[in-house]
Amino acid sequence: MPESQDLPTLVAALRVGQARRVNLLSLAGRVGFVTGAGQGVGRQIAFHLAAHEAKAVVVTDYHLDRADSVAREIETAGATALALRCDVTDYEDVVAAIACATDRFGSLDVLVNNAGNSGAAGLDLNQPPFWETEPKDWAPWVEVNFTGVLHCARAAVPGMVQRRHGRIITIVSDAGRTGEPHLVVYSGAKAGAAGFTRGLAKAVGRYNITANCIALASMLTPATEHLIEDAERVRRMLQRYVIRRFGDPADAANMVVFLASDAAAWITGQTYPVNGGYSFAL
Repeated sequence: MPESQDLPTLVAALRVGQARRVNLLSLAGRVGFVTGAGQGVGRQIAFHLAAHEAKAVVVTDYHLDRADSVAREIETAGATALALRCDVTDYEDVVAAIACATDRFGSLDVLVNNAGNSGAAGLDLNQPPFWETEPKDWAPWVEVNFTGVLHCARAAVPGMVQRRHGRIITIVSDAGRTGEPHLVVYSGAKAGAAGFTRGLAKAVGRYNITANCIALASMLTPATEHLIEDAERVRRMLQRYVIRRFGDPADAANMVVFLASDAAAWITGQTYPVNGGYSFAL
């Protein structure tokens, strides 16, 4: 168990000009695995992990060409990355991807469950009322946003338990916290992922593994860029935000780095809204 540092020790460590400084956000020596990292929020998360000295970043996406592009950008910047195709709705595919990452780099320390929406089809806000839908319509939302999280956690946790260390971070949505009338099943799937994460946090905490969620509101990504085409719609939407702008992928990635780092070593089972004040949490 790490010992607490007294004030003089911290001051000495942080003094300007000291050869060795404390950087609690450094991810040195850790391997990150990000799902849905070929664009948008996942892409930025992968960049942020690399920028904070991760040993390697495993960039996974349903579309391998997207993952390859992001991994090449990371490698060009001087960090280490590996691109893998991974369909989070296919358990065997997830197991194979995590095994490949572990074999290549020796560990998987930070799992970021970012893949979401309705999978490769993206996010469609023009959904019919729930009572006009069928089970076949619900499947993509549940499989990607809930079952996919289970698949990734099940494949990654045994190695974390063995190493007695790990960080599991799941990207959910404010729809799962407050409900979204046009995305009812999506809201339920995201709420389910958050509930699963709380239970998992209690199960794995004894192994020095933390599990937390980040709840996002509207983010400007390739999947949502059509939202800004209608100025009046944008105006109405932003009236619901205390900070009058949509989220940037970097807003989410900043919180991921924090939760993946030693700065958050005693935080688990929580859901952090990163939402510009769209909704508040106690």
